[in-house]
Amino acid sequence: MKTKCYLFLFMLLFCVGQAIAQGINVTGTVIDETGEPVIGASILVKGTTNRTVTDLDGNFALTGVKKTDKLVFSYIGMETVELGVKPQLKVAMRNDSQQLEEVMVVAFGQQKKSSFTGSAAVVKGDALLKRQVTSVAGGLQGQVAGLQMTNTSGDPTNAGFGIAIRGFSSINAGTSPLIIVDGAPYDGGWNNLNPGDVESITVLKDAASNALYGARGANGVIMITTKKGTSEKATITLDAKWGVNSRATQEYDYVKDPAQYYEMHYLALYNSNIRDKGMTPYEAHAAANNAMGKPDSEGGLGYMIFSVPSGENLIGTNGKLNPHATLGNRVAYNGKVFTIMPDSWLDEGFRKALRQEYNLSITGGSQKLNYYSSLGYLKNEGIVYNSDYQRYTARFKAD
Repeated sequence: MKTKCYLFLFMLLFCVGQAIAQGINVTGTVIDETGEPVIGASILVKGTTNRTVTDLDGNFALTGVKKTDKLVFSYIGMETVELGVKPQLKVAMRNDSQQLEEVMVVAFGQQKKSSFTGSAAVVKGDALLKRQVTSVAGGLQGQVAGLQMTNTSGDPTNAGFGIAIRGFSSINAGTSPLIIVDGAPYDGGWNNLNPGDVESITVLKDAASNALYGARGANGVIMITTKKGTSEKATITLDAKWGVNSRATQEYDYVKDPAQYYEMHYLALYNSNIRDKGMTPYEAHAAANNAMGKPDSEGGLGYMIFSVPSGENLIGTNGKLNPHATLGNRVAYNGKVFTIMPDSWLDEGFRKALRQEYNLSITGGSQKLNYYSSLGYLKNEGIVYNSDYQRYTARFKAD
């Protein structure tokens, strides 16, 4: 009796196992939030290669599905749905706005450098922060091969950079590349952008730049991406920079000793008096000393910086400065007494100037909101007086 019972149970389990192994047929319909059929939605038996897609009416059919399987419904731009197996299903899928943002079909989008076959160069924002630059364009100098930059203006308020990428594409037309800031063409000045807000700069140098921007990108494209928030706790960053500006042009070798300069001028006057005016050596000597402090029109230097004892000449008959001469000639003018000293016109026209820059940024966010805000202040004193430059910037970016 027991043997027959065991045999019956074995046969029963075998039949159930066969039924499970053979599976069932699943049919159904996939619709969206408005009740319209979703065409081309993918239905996959999880963990297998058994899959199908919906037809023009949103209907689907799957065969050989086990009752213990899971069905995964997916479609681009909609949230993925995972359901258990039933012979008849009606599945409603909802739009996924986040997924829609991730799928972007454009001529030129974000792409790994290893898979990019065009000609482009990338300058990270950190490279700009390591240099003391007033504008973003100034940070590109010497950083990109094939990028030629010339500064056409010395005005600190005008970033007059002439930019050419790989030479000139036209004789008559302009050579300036197209500037793109965060995906939009930018026509503002370079000084309006704070280098501290830049995440990266991509310079497109070949025909790949024309794929999206057409004729506007014929001279190349400079794409500037600004910083954005992160899905982390709020972070406050403050950086301050100080620097000194000075004249970097190398000076020519010129006469810096006032005594030597007066001796050279005396010799020129002395020789001219003898050669052109026919004076005797003594007459030429006296006339040259007499003319030294007279205006330029009379052959002099305009003013005398040496004072000599009464009755003595500035330059002796040997052509050398009188050893009794001292610097600092006191003269009376309009009722006032002035002491005339040697002038250094380089020191008068140029100076060592202070550069100070401060940037404050706050970034943070959550899974639903990312934000980046910044304040910037720059004061760059020019090496020439009255050429100072000040800039205030504020930026807020939220996703």
